[in-house]
Amino acid sequence: MSRIKTRILILSDTHNATPLKNESSHWSAFRPPLSKADVLLHCGDLTMVGLMHEYESTLEMLRGYDAPLKLVIAGNHDISLDEEYYARKGHYMQRLKEPDEDLPRRARELWTGEDAKQAGIQYLDEGTYNFTLSNGAKLRVYASPYQPEFCDWAFPYFRNQDRFNPPHQSTPNSVPITENPVPDFPAVDVMMTHGPPMGIRDEVDRGGHVGCPHLLRAARRCRPQLHCFGHIHEGWGAERVKWKEGDEVDAEWEKHVVNAGWIEIDEDKMVSDRAAVLDVSCESERPLEVGRETLMVNASIMTLTYKPWQGPFVVDLDLEKA
Repeated sequence: MSRIKTRILILSDTHNATPLKNESSHWSAFRPPLSKADVLLHCGDLTMVGLMHEYESTLEMLRGYDAPLKLVIAGNHDISLDEEYYARKGHYMQRLKEPDEDLPRRARELWTGEDAKQAGIQYLDEGTYNFTLSNGAKLRVYASPYQPEFCDWAFPYFRNQDRFNPPHQSTPNSVPITENPVPDFPAVDVMMTHGPPMGIRDEVDRGGHVGCPHLLRAARRCRPQLHCFGHIHEGWGAERVKWKEGDEVDAEWEKHVVNAGWIEIDEDKMVSDRAAVLDVSCESERPLEVGRETLMVNASIMTLTYKPWQGPFVVDLDLEKA
């Protein structure tokens, strides 16, 4: 099978910040110019509270990146892209006397309209997508902006609800609510979700894991080469996950992973490269074992205190030739 080495630039949780804010900060990796890539992935939280000027600023930032294709999903802070949530609580979160009922339509039109397309941006709702990249590779993506309810922000589901596995494969004792289930291996190369899976880069500063166990089970079924996300700012970093063989349905999330090894990041090199660069292609010292391993990346740019100081990730991996 012919494969093509492909460079992917990943960022999340920019919350309306841009690299230009760090232009003179030589100790921050999130500063211009960011790395050239074959495809850019933004895993949500484009804004602070889903205002139009925030979306416009983020779109303008993405326009300046050197990547012919830029895939974008929403996050829990992009409240006007969740129309149901916005109708319920949008005016309160944006400190308005009344909801701006037209904002969800305008926000969606911005991300799906001609201006975004000319910038190479494709906004992804929850589901599976296929792309042919300019380097000749085929990219298959599963995307979802949803995460377990978190301080009553947008795109939520309850923790006992399984959003990612079909009913016959759902977590025992959960409530299946799947609309767009994660497909089985080998249908997907990359999963991009806003929230993390349980136990992987999901620990909050006060202690405890807040990721989704159902998403972890779905990732085990899917076994993508790359699963990228954000949401938990203090979880920034990468892990190389080796999956347990078999497809049995276990309630305990720990049973799905044989080994999860944290990847050490050279911070000085990251600042110099303006990204944490990880090569898991066949040309690397340790190529990814496709079908047995997944590279998990939390690419939150913001720190816990909302400072845009954490570096994006650049991942080199092999994709099938289109």
